[in-house]
Amino acid sequence: MAATSNRPDMETGTAGTRRPVDYVWAVTRISIGWVFLWAFLDKTFGWGFATPAERAWTAGGSPTTGFLKGTGENALGGFFSSLAGQGWVDWLFMAGLLGVGLALILGIGTRIAAGAGTAMLLMMWAAELPLTTNPFMDDHIIYSLVLIGLALAGAGRTLGLGNLPIVRRTPWLQ
Repeated sequence: MAATSNRPDMETGTAGTRRPVDYVWAVTRISIGWVFLWAFLDKTFGWGFATPAERAWTAGGSPTTGFLKGTGENALGGFFSSLAGQGWVDWLFMAGLLGVGLALILGIGTRIAAGAGTAMLLMMWAAELPLTTNPFMDDHIIYSLVLIGLALAGAGRTLGLGNLPIVRRTPWLQ
C-alpha cells in the first residue's frame, strides 16, 4: 500500500496550509544557503572574516590552498593536498559554493543543491580524517544530514521559489 500525504500542496500542486515545521525547514534552508554563499563571497573578495584581502580569489589567491595544504598529515591528506591551488579545483569549489548557496536561498534546485553540497561537505570531512575531537562525527556530517532532510522535506516550497509552476513541473528544479 502506497503512503499518501495529507498535505494538499504535495498531492494536488496547489498552495496548501503551511505547518510550523515547513517554516523551520525553510529558515534552515536559507540559513545553510547563506553559509555556502558567504563562504563564496568571503573567499572571492577577502572581506577579512575567514579570508584576508591579500588572499582573496580576486587578488590572485587560491580558495582551496589554505584548507587543502593543511591536510598533508591526515589519512587522505596526500590526495587532497595534491589538489590544493589547482585552477580547476578552485573554479569547481567556488562554483559549488555559489551554486549551492543561491539554490538554497532561492528554494529552487534544492535537490541538486543538497546533493552537491553533501558531496562537497563529505570531501571536506574526508580531508580532515582522522578527526581530532570526535572519532567520526563533525559539523560536515551534520550539515550533510540537514541538506538531505531539506531535499526530502521539499523545503524549497516554503519561503522560496519551489512553488513556481515551472519548478513544480520540472523535477530537477525542485
